[in-house]
Amino acid sequence: MTKPLDPDMFDPVCPSDLSPIRFGDKWAGMIIRCLEDGPRRFSELRRPLPGVTAKVLTQSLRTLERDGLVSRTAHAAPVRRVDYELTPLGRSLLEPMAAACSWAERHWDELIDAREAPSSLGRTG
Repeated sequence: MTKPLDPDMFDPVCPSDLSPIRFGDKWAGMIIRCLEDGPRRFSELRRPLPGVTAKVLTQSLRTLERDGLVSRTAHAAPVRRVDYELTPLGRSLLEPMAAACSWAERHWDELIDAREAPSSLGRTG
């Protein structure tokens, strides 16, 4: 039995939101982290991702499945349910993701300073 996901596992100002390194779409990295300890049902995945709509979570899961990172298993009996699980390819992303998260944490202040600095985009001269 996989332990339940912590609804607060992602800080609202998590470095993943600030990091310029992205794995897939906005939610893909967090979904992969949710699946790190084993298969999860759709409703379990929504718990620590309060900002994601059902439609967007479905789209992200389909993209991850299409890319070979997540497998989807439908169970018919005794209770209908669908489980999502990392494939070996998806599991191989955990190490580079951990390195990217570690990097973002080390450079957190610099990333915030850069985001808050006046932008030179759109300036002439």
